[in-house]
Order: sequence, then structure tokens, then C-alpha cells
Amino acid sequence: MTAPCSDCHNSKEPPTLTDDFQRKIDYVRLAVTADCNLRCSYCMREEHEEHTSRADQLSTEEIHTIINVLAEQGITKLRLTGGEPLLQHDIVEIVRRAKQQPNIQTVNLTTNGLLLDKLLAKLIDAGLDSINVSIDTLRRDRYKTITRRDEFERAKSNFTMLLESNMVPVKLNVVVIKRINSDELEDFVALTRDYPLIVRFIELQPFDDNQIWRTGQFFGADKIQEMLTTLYPEMQILKSSATQNFTFSLPNHQGQVAIIPAYTRNFCHDCNKIRITSTGKIISCLYGKEGIELLPLLRSGASNEAIAALFRKAVALKPENGKHAASNGVRTSMSEIGG
Repeated sequence: MTAPCSDCHNSKEPPTLTDDFQRKIDYVRLAVTADCNLRCSYCMREEHEEHTSRADQLSTEEIHTIINVLAEQGITKLRLTGGEPLLQHDIVEIVRRAKQQPNIQTVNLTTNGLLLDKLLAKLIDAGLDSINVSIDTLRRDRYKTITRRDEFERAKSNFTMLLESNMVPVKLNVVVIKRINSDELEDFVALTRDYPLIVRFIELQPFDDNQIWRTGQFFGADKIQEMLTTLYPEMQILKSSATQNFTFSLPNHQGQVAIIPAYTRNFCHDCNKIRITSTGKIISCLYGKEGIELLPLLRSGASNEAIAALFRKAVALKPENGKHAASNGVRTSMSEIGG
């Protein structure tokens, strides 16, 4: 009889978070702060931070504890969001320690890019795997209208610096809004000629403090696709991912273009993520209004196992189809849950 391999015996696969519909949850979006240095009209009100005190937000050690516990529960992909995550004073150390977790395979970050000139090299050194930059217009006047801040030159300069550094894979997130930036598709697609980035045109979602959603400025994925197909009959259709419904490249272009039907298409059937807010609430479904409070448990000195049990409870409550189950389908603001 062959003796068991000691190395095999000692190796232990982490458990997995699986909901009641056999969806494996291996991806978490963690908002490390609610603060933001922009006030995008489709995201948050001017007075947003007046309602979020620093004491009510996760501390650095609480963030590390969450990441450690989730890694032990089989989470392999981590995206750091906000607010604006680069406003978190120790964001570099958060990235570094997350990358030291053996089960975490990728650590990614979504940013508006205003602080990349100060932090990009440090983030890459810490092990950051990719960056999503959110810029909705390439025109200064429109940038100020959308963000309520006159920061276009800095945003543009930092984004160009990021692309030219070629240090990390880049995606550009563009929320398309009728009569605001829907005539700029060509300008964004042109970026893929010289840079290997993915430009992602994203539908507006009804999580905007009720500022834009009810004004008839929604511009659906079908309209975006129709415009792009007309503009680029030579496009080469690529295999789409779970979230990118329509992906293409152009001849002699380094990058790709994708459409994210964030509202009109239902992604529930293969949803693999949970979200954690900067105030320590577990959001297992984008369309759920309540979530589960994690902060009291974190601050009570609870064990990692007790914290893990709360994550398992949240995953078990994940609905089969959150979009259809939601009673009203709206959250006050996407900024509440970190995008």
C-alpha cells in the first residue's frame, strides 16, 4: 500500500463561498473610503461627505481583517474602490498586504485618476495588477459639468502618463449619457489606436441620488452598439466576457472596445461577487437595499471564524435574480456601495 504524500496531506484548499443557487463567489469589491474629490452628477450629491463621518468608516486594520478572512474563504479577486480609493492614506499598504495573501490572485483598483501622478509607481511596486480609470469626457468644459470640478487637465495628464508608462493593464470606464457625452464615442475609440487599453462604454444605472436617471438621459447599450456598428463597419468582433456584452477591435489598433449593458442586461445568473461598503456593510446583491452590518462584529473583537460566518450568511441570502426581486430597484447612490 502506498503511503500518503506528506506534502499532499498538508496542503489544504481554502473553502469556497457558494450561494444557494450554486454560484461560486470569488470576487469582492471593497470600498476603502466614501470620500471623493469629484462630484459626478450621476453618482453623488455635493454634500455627500457631510453624512459620512470618518469614525463610521472602516479602519485600516479592519480592512486588512476583511481581506484576510475573505482570502481564507476562497475569494481570489479583489477590487478596491471608493469613493476615490486613492484618497485612502495607506492605499499602497492595503494593496501590498492584499497581494501577500496566498489565495488572492489579483488586486485591482478603480480610480478617477487625479492622484495617479503621486501614487502610480508605488502601487505598481506594491503589486497592483490592473487599473480601471473613470473618465466620461475628453472635453474640458464637459468634464467640469459632469464632475463639478475643474480638474480636466490633471485627469487627462495622469491618464496619458498611465497609458504611456505601460506598467499595468488599463481599462477606461465611460458612462454614456444622452446629450452629455454620447457624441464622443469616436474620440474614445481613437485611443485604442495607439494604446493597448480597453475602452468600456457603460450604461447609466438608476443609482444616482435621483439626479439624472429621471431626466430621460439614459443611453442604452443597443443604441451604443448601433452607433459603433455604423461608425466602424470594419470592426472585428471578439469573444465577449460575462459582463462585456459586445467587444471589438479595429484593424491596426492596439486596444479594444467593449459595451457594458449595466442596466438593460441581467447578469444575475452568473454573478460571482459581493460588495463591502466603506462603512462595513456586506452587500450581496446590487439591488438589495439593506445588506448586513459587519462593522459591529469587527469592533467587538470577534474571531475570524465569526466574521467568516457572517460572510457565509450574506452569501446565503443572495437572491437568484436580484434585479427582478427588488421591490423598487433603486439605491440612493452608487457611491454608497463603492461602484
